Amino acid sequence: MSKVAAAPQVKLAKVRHVRKNIAKVLTVISEKRRAEARDAFSKAKYTPYDLRAKKTRAFRRKMTKFERTRTTKRAQKKADNSKLRKYAVAA
Repeated sequence: MSKVAAAPQVKLAKVRHVRKNIAKVLTVISEKRRAEARDAFSKAKYTPYDLRAKKTRAFRRKMTKFERTRTTKRAQKKADNSKLRKYAVAA
């Protein structure tokens, strides 16, 4: 980059082109690095923070279906003992 910037005025048009090429190369390198890290941690119990899905803060903290539907033993007994009764009424 500095080589192109130090060149005469005519060559300054190349600066943008060189910067874009550098960005493309760095993007490919970082993508490969992340892919390798993803493969390395695919079978691990925990995934590093930077490889996890970002989503939103609220979404990450949302309870799982198991946590939402879980009830205490007392609530379970109460639900079992007071089931909705059906009556056949002759009209």
